[in-house]
Amino acid sequence: MLDLYDLSIPAAGALPGGWLAPWRRDGQNTAMSDPLDVVRSFCAAWSRSDLDELVGYFTDEAVYHNIPVDPVVGRDNIRATIAGFTAGVDKVEFEVRHAVAGDGVVMTERIDHFHTSDKVISLPVMGVFEVTDGKIAAWRDYFDLNQFMSQLAG
Repeated sequence: MLDLYDLSIPAAGALPGGWLAPWRRDGQNTAMSDPLDVVRSFCAAWSRSDLDELVGYFTDEAVYHNIPVDPVVGRDNIRATIAGFTAGVDKVEFEVRHAVAGDGVVMTERIDHFHTSDKVISLPVMGVFEVTDGKIAAWRDYFDLNQFMSQLAG
């Protein structure tokens, strides 16, 4: 069982319950599972600002749910949602602080940075990805919408 209060990553890279820690604190990568590789690549792709590339990571009927707002289903709706919240943003970077994977599920602790012409909005996010056959079938992000909006307005 994963101890939710002890988030330290053991030196060997393995967490209890068969979960994998992809980035070790000593800088050495451990063997990556396919879902973990998909999510790692997806997170890195955000900095390239290529909407077609981002949408290509999803299954046709994927579900994307930013928990403070309603979920969207399907690539076209995911494309529209991403285009909507990145309008007016010059660049988005996902800073992955921690990630664990097991049984096709990848969990990330991130800080998402939204760069505009006059500021950077940094938002702590907890993300859960379900990966099937090398594609993201479900993506749920948990964050404080008020924290994002106050930085946007400020």
